[in-house]
Amino acid sequence: MIECKLKKELSAEEGKMILDVDFRLNDEDFVVLYGKSGAGKTSILRMLSGLLDPQDGYIKQDSNFWFDAARNINLSTQKREIGIVFQDYALFPNMNVEENIYFALRQKKDRTTAEELIELMELENLRKQKIQQLSGGQQQRVALARALVRKPKLLLLDEPLSALDHSMRTKLQEYVLKLHKTYKLTTILISHDPAEIIKMADKVLVLENGKITKTGTPISIFSESKLSGKFQFTGEVLAKIDEEVVSILHVLIGNNVIKSVSAKDEIAHIKKGDKVLVASKAFNPIVTKIE
Repeated sequence: MIECKLKKELSAEEGKMILDVDFRLNDEDFVVLYGKSGAGKTSILRMLSGLLDPQDGYIKQDSNFWFDAARNINLSTQKREIGIVFQDYALFPNMNVEENIYFALRQKKDRTTAEELIELMELENLRKQKIQQLSGGQQQRVALARALVRKPKLLLLDEPLSALDHSMRTKLQEYVLKLHKTYKLTTILISHDPAEIIKMADKVLVLENGKITKTGTPISIFSESKLSGKFQFTGEVLAKIDEEVVSILHVLIGNNVIKSVSAKDEIAHIKKGDKVLVASKAFNPIVTKIE
C-alpha cells in the first residue's frame, strides 16, 4: 500500500499554486492522474520518485517511509522501490538495447529478470541494436523493461505513450497492462486520453489547481449521467455490458462517455471498439454501427 500526503508551493501559469493532496493506493491498483496541464500531476510523480521534495507531508510504502517532513526522512530515488518512464524515454543513446536494460541492475550477474523482460517485451531480435536505430514504440518498450528490471513496487508513467501514433499506442497499452499484471505492480499513469484511461485504469484521481477534486472509476468519472433533447453524435464503444433483456453501451464522444441502454437484440452486432452513431428519438437513444 502507498499512502501519500503531500504539500508544496509550485509555480503555475497564473502565479503560485499550492499542491495539497492526500491519497492512498492499494497493492496492484492501476491509477490514472487526470487533469489539465499545470494541475500538478507530474509534480506528484516527481515527489513520489524522489526527484522533487515536498515541503510538508509524507510518503509511506507499507510500513516504510520514503519521505516524512516531520521526521526528516527523505530516501534517495535509488532507495525507493520505484520504476519510472517519462515521455522522452531517457535512454542512453551510446548503449544498445541489452546494455540499457542491464544498466539498471543492482547486481550485474543477476540477469534472470532482464532476460525475462526482453522476452516479454519482444526485444530479443533488437538486443544488439543501438537506440537511434529503434522506432518510438521500440524505444518505449526498452524504457519499460529498464524501469522494471529491479522489480519495483511502484511503476510511474508520465504520459509515456502520448507521442506515439494510434496503432503503436494501442499495442503499447497492451504491453503496459501485461507488465502490470505479470509483476503485480501498483501503477500510476498520467494520461489525457479518456479511452486509454477507461481501458487501463481501476481508479482515476482528477486534479484541479493542485487539489484532488474527484476520485472514482473511469466510467463514473467520464460518464455523462443526463442526456435530454435531440442529439446525434458519433463515438467509439468502450464497453458493452449485457443484462437479461438489455445491453448497456459506454460510448466515448469527444472527452465524455455516455451510457446508452438498448434492447439486447437491437445491438447484438455491436462490440467494443466499434464506431457508432448515437441519436435520439423521443428521448430514446438509437445506436447504429458505422461501417
